[in-house]
This record gives sequence, C-alpha cells and structure tokens, in this order.
Amino acid sequence: MVTRTMVIQDMNVQEDADKISQALQQVWGIHKAEVSLARKEAVFTYDEAAASFQDFHQAVRELGFDVNQEDGTA
Repeated sequence: MVTRTMVIQDMNVQEDADKISQALQQVWGIHKAEVSLARKEAVFTYDEAAASFQDFHQAVRELGFDVNQEDGTA
C-alpha cells in the first residue's frame, strides 16, 4: 500500500470535495480516501499493484479539476 497527497486548488465548496472523494473511491485498488476542503487536498491510500497515481490524477481531472501539486509517499 502507498499513501499519496494531491493538492487541488480549485476545490471551493463541499460539493466539490464530495465529488472528488467519490471519484477516488471508484478507482480500482483504492483502500482509503479523505478529501479536505479546508486544506484543499486529497489524501488516499491504494494498492500500487492494482492502480497508479496517474489513475487517481485522471479521475480528478475528468471532473474538471486541476491537480496543482502532488507529494507524500508513505
């Protein structure tokens, strides 16, 4: 399992955070996802044998959000 963080600057209301959370939960291999509107970030844990960071990045971009930054491997 790997934990990653995405910073999403254009997430402005709770509805945005909820949509992003739902999209992350639908990616194969997801274990856990938490989206914080206050911090404008998504922190998620997934099985790297089943998915890649790019899969999650694409899921967020398909909603119309830009991922401005990523960091934090654990």
